Amino acid sequence: MSTQKLKELFFTLFKWILICLLIGILSGSASAFFLIALEWVTQFRIQHNWIIWLLPLGGLLVGLSYYYWGESVAKGNNLLLEEYENPKKTIPFKMAPLVLLGTLLTHLFGGSAGREGTAVQMGGAIADQFTKFFKLDNSERKILIILGISAGFASVFGTPLAGAIFALEVVYFSKINLKSIFLSFLVAYTAYFTVEFWQVKHTHYSIPEVPEISIYNLFYTIIISIVFGFAALLFSRTTHFWGSLFSKYIKYPPLRPFVGGIFLAIAIAGFGFTKFSGLGVPVIVDSFLTASPWYDFLLKILFTGFTLGAGFKGGEVTPLFFVGAALGSALSLIVPMPVALLAGMGFVAVFSGATHTPIACTIMGIELFGLQPGLFIAIACSVAYFSSGPVGIYKSQIVKGAKYKLYRKLNSNF
Repeated sequence: MSTQKLKELFFTLFKWILICLLIGILSGSASAFFLIALEWVTQFRIQHNWIIWLLPLGGLLVGLSYYYWGESVAKGNNLLLEEYENPKKTIPFKMAPLVLLGTLLTHLFGGSAGREGTAVQMGGAIADQFTKFFKLDNSERKILIILGISAGFASVFGTPLAGAIFALEVVYFSKINLKSIFLSFLVAYTAYFTVEFWQVKHTHYSIPEVPEISIYNLFYTIIISIVFGFAALLFSRTTHFWGSLFSKYIKYPPLRPFVGGIFLAIAIAGFGFTKFSGLGVPVIVDSFLTASPWYDFLLKILFTGFTLGAGFKGGEVTPLFFVGAALGSALSLIVPMPVALLAGMGFVAVFSGATHTPIACTIMGIELFGLQPGLFIAIACSVAYFSSGPVGIYKSQIVKGAKYKLYRKLNSNF
């Protein structure tokens, strides 16, 4: 190899390592600020429950901000996936502050939403700004989008391995540059350690008891994993249904979260469904300890689908954790397996089905709960993935492979 080529190789390597470090530090810092701010608004809402009655006002503020300043970034995570598949123009940086503000308003006033979408969109918007600075072409822009997704996911959940794999798997059936794999891991760990540097803590879960691997336990695991897949399907379809309904009957977009906020405020504050506000982390934690009521997962699906469908901002993943953990916990009343194991399996399996990312979800389960329940988690994520239907929470995600062929064959038969 000539000296000139070695210099070019070294420069390329140095450039991408620098990009990863910059994206990781900036996205990790943005996620750290977001997590601190989210905790503050959550505690304020808990201590001042009357603020939920102002949810329509919060919805109007979110709706107006996106209508007048954020129309180009309103698609959120779907915009990232669309730009990856068909790069056209740099994602506007305003996506980051708009989704940050919109999510904080949603949680402050009591909407049911998550946080992954916010972190991923902030990461994607930050990452794509380096397109102009480093004069990158469209194929290199694709790498930036993967890096943004990886950094955002890894930093907001404290799971760098899962974050790196999720970013690759969510775009798996589009062409992936091989160097994206190494860079995705590098940026994920950079973002993760940045959050650690800012001393922001993540919620810890544990599965203290794991039964032996037996025919009966594997049979139960497969059966309940199919149920987890159906829950993921219901979550995705519910969110899309409410979004279509609001778009059909309310033509002026800012009014959608305003009207939706009225119904949510009455349901949450008026009828005492406050545990379904925000992330619902306390309910998730409790589901690992005692059996949840059978209807908790259904109500979380309803409230989250309605909140996001109406136009409020946030993510779907933590509500998916809630749905899966609550469903698994409730199943412990009829399935002879430890409640924490069932909750942990549901935690990641419903997420797997809704996002078509069984590998990332399996890794996430092992990162969160340890290696011992790994086989049960892997089976749960794989079965839920196949039983959750062809449509997930991201409309712009390309779904091919074995799952695509399975449902195409089923459709042709019926």
